[in-house]
Amino acid sequence: MATLPRVFKPTSGSSIISGDDTPPRSDSPFDAGIKSSSAWTEHLECYSSDDEPEPADEHQELQPIEETFKAARALYNFEGKAEFRELIVEAGDELNILKEEAGDGWSLVRVSSGEIGLLPQTYYTCTTTFLSAPLAVHGRKEPSTTMITPQASLQEQSQPLSIVPQDTGEWTNPPPSFRQSLLRGKSLNRFSGFVTSGAEEWILKGYVDPVASSSSSSHQRISTEDSINDDNRLSKLGLGEADRHYVDAGPTWQPKVPKFRVLVHSPSKRTSGLSGAYTVYSVTSLFSSTTGESYDPYIPPISPTRITVQRRFSHFIVLHTSLTRRLPGIVLPPLPEKQYAGRFSADFVEARRGELERYIGCIVRHPVARYAEAVTSFLGCESDVEWKRLMPQLLSMPAAGPSFFAHVFHPAFNVDVDDATEAIDCFSRHTLAVGKGTQSLRNIFGRIREARLEMSKAERLLSYSLLSLLTSTPLSSAPLAGMNEDAEDTPPQTNGLLNEEGAWCWREGCQDCLKLTKAIQKTSDALQITADLYDDHARRTQLATHEALKNVAHPYQSYEGIIETHRSTVSRYKDALKSGKSNDEMTARCETVLNTTMAEMDTYHDQKVENFSTITREHLDGEINFYEQVLHRLKAARRTFDAPRYDELSRSPRQPSRYERDLEAPKLNPPPLPQPCPHVYDSAPMRPVNTAIYQGIGALLGKSQPGGRGSLLGRIWAE
Repeated sequence: MATLPRVFKPTSGSSIISGDDTPPRSDSPFDAGIKSSSAWTEHLECYSSDDEPEPADEHQELQPIEETFKAARALYNFEGKAEFRELIVEAGDELNILKEEAGDGWSLVRVSSGEIGLLPQTYYTCTTTFLSAPLAVHGRKEPSTTMITPQASLQEQSQPLSIVPQDTGEWTNPPPSFRQSLLRGKSLNRFSGFVTSGAEEWILKGYVDPVASSSSSSHQRISTEDSINDDNRLSKLGLGEADRHYVDAGPTWQPKVPKFRVLVHSPSKRTSGLSGAYTVYSVTSLFSSTTGESYDPYIPPISPTRITVQRRFSHFIVLHTSLTRRLPGIVLPPLPEKQYAGRFSADFVEARRGELERYIGCIVRHPVARYAEAVTSFLGCESDVEWKRLMPQLLSMPAAGPSFFAHVFHPAFNVDVDDATEAIDCFSRHTLAVGKGTQSLRNIFGRIREARLEMSKAERLLSYSLLSLLTSTPLSSAPLAGMNEDAEDTPPQTNGLLNEEGAWCWREGCQDCLKLTKAIQKTSDALQITADLYDDHARRTQLATHEALKNVAHPYQSYEGIIETHRSTVSRYKDALKSGKSNDEMTARCETVLNTTMAEMDTYHDQKVENFSTITREHLDGEINFYEQVLHRLKAARRTFDAPRYDELSRSPRQPSRYERDLEAPKLNPPPLPQPCPHVYDSAPMRPVNTAIYQGIGALLGKSQPGGRGSLLGRIWAE
């Protein structure tokens, strides 16, 4: 039975902050033509609802918008479309966030020129997170009445504030370094993974849970015995347990939920009056009750429990956005890019289905991500109405930031600085080498697929050549040298090429030639089937392997944020150790971050072993199955020449092969092979629109293309 997560109270003041320096894709969960307009419409109508009281006159209608804003700064360049009321901003521009949740991943923003429009939430960060606000800590805040009103008072937020370093206290013994005195202990790169994940703030300031204020504000480490005692943890699953994460000796993540499988299948096209056409995928979770200890080969396995839900691609974006904000300390797989052209073609829908299945498969394989509340809601909420109600709540949850590390509990052991430094150096070099080698393997595998396609064409040409030999019908694509052009065009029977029974002989009633002709014709048919097997193997089986190789590519780029966080934490850890007992709390917090990063490195190790083992095994299984089919067809053709089958061929006349009609126009130019969708970290991928433009230019300028007949301009000039 599907279990729904607890209901979250919407919280204001949340913003999506990218985990690395790579600009996020602007095609987040929205359709540029419809959903951005709906976000703008929602902004126009938002103050007519229960969010704000009715204004007394026209002058008060704009008052909430003018006063309730947040100071922010653009992270990346964004070129919006004016017809969709999107803004054009540059990285570093000062912004005023009028409404953070305008719908579908957009925010209502005002730029310095006074223009108001829409901007994706991932393209800015609120500068209030970098400000020291003593009034917000020691003073009294004014109550907030709406979701979009900041927690600070309107008087404090009425003017845009500049970015200033935050005072984290005095640094004593030894004297502060240059970085500490100038930046107050903060990193110079404000958009690195070390900063955006909340690790820096956690190390410098710690975290005080506003809900559990009665508990100690300092982070507590647990003993190794307590970390593996189920009575301390798994038997007390309750409110907020999904936000508590445990690291065991290794360091390695302690999973709370057993592994399970997720299948994405049965895509179907649907149409909505508001959002237009879209594709819905069935997402089925398979929970097996059989464990390794209770396995008995003589007892039939119990069918796994199944939960099937219907999800759109935009729902996957909601899941990814929520996980990115709530789990900043772990590595999430990249989400497939949004497609605008040809998104309903059968090939694209199947490729997208495979990508989404691999994405959600990586999520549920992670020992921490698979029990996240966003994942349980995504996979377990079978009611569409309830899921639509939960989506805005998931998106409105604030970014975890330092609270993520505050809820990581690890065994009480001291981290060795030298071991931690050596581990991250080896991990960095290893992931770089794996990425380089995998990229080379992807390129070579693409050439192997092309070679299989060429082999299919060769087998097909050989089959046509045998039929041409038997029927004396020349191939149109293979001119015959030495042929007399003045030969009479008469039926082959009159020229003695084939007898009346269709045998390859000038003698009538020749049984030997009849058996030989029919046996060679069966060989030709077997070669045609072999060519089909080569073609299908390159297009389907090897394409799946090619796609799987894409998922293990670029590990360094995926873990770059973890590497940056680990190295920065080691540097802070060394500084804290030099300070002695005065920085014991900071030392403990550094150990927590290092346990988190090393647990992620251990997770990559386990996933790498599983991924490459699965890819190699499935590749070998596919090759064995392919060659077995080819061998079966060739053996069947070979048995035709053995008695008694060979003797039985003379009992009836030869029937024409169904491939003889192709001799005048042989099918030797198959369509191009489908290629895997590019990885988000691939350099300069060719998009479908760019490919179409390139092919159009090639047709005009005479680019060499398979089966081409010269350029269009050349043919016009020749005429």
